[in-house]
Amino acid sequence: MKTFLTPLSPDEEASCLQKLKKGDLEARNELVERNMRLVAHVAKKYQNTEEDMEDLISIGTIGLIKAVSTYKENHGSRLATYAARCIDNELLMYFRMRKKNAKDVSLYEPIGTDKEGNQIHLLDIVESEQVDVVEEMEKNRKIQRMMQILPEVLNEREQEIIINRYGLFQKKTMTQRELAARMGISRSYVSRIEKRALDKLKLNF
Repeated sequence: MKTFLTPLSPDEEASCLQKLKKGDLEARNELVERNMRLVAHVAKKYQNTEEDMEDLISIGTIGLIKAVSTYKENHGSRLATYAARCIDNELLMYFRMRKKNAKDVSLYEPIGTDKEGNQIHLLDIVESEQVDVVEEMEKNRKIQRMMQILPEVLNEREQEIIINRYGLFQKKTMTQRELAARMGISRSYVSRIEKRALDKLKLNF
């Protein structure tokens, strides 16, 4: 699959949206091109169907273009959140249309398999619970950022407490009392160190 451009920063996105309001087509194209990673991310939800991934991205891009063209800042959501819904809707509409136009095709007819080899039916996709892919991407970004800054802003003791308290790096989560016993300090001292460490992370996030 092709490599997509990195997403716009909040300031760059705001600038493009302002230009788009004035009819700047280059700004619209920039918004579309820099949100193509989002299209690919949403399309992955349907990659175990019989459709080619490139075709799914092409269909999803139509939804992205519609989103960029109709987005209003007073919608109450970020462009990426609004676009994710439009992309997903475009893909679902495609599958529904394909089902409608196909002869003798029912919602229970298999259209592909999942990673375990189990059959996926159209009904599974149409009625599947909607995942907020933007929220998922943002959560992953925050986790990656957390891993990056942890050794930069915390001392060894603070790192040990945060890593074990929150189960980072696949560690088992521990209570303050368990950490206190392990480190030979009081639970209240663990609590103070944890609070100080969290404050440091917030300042550098």
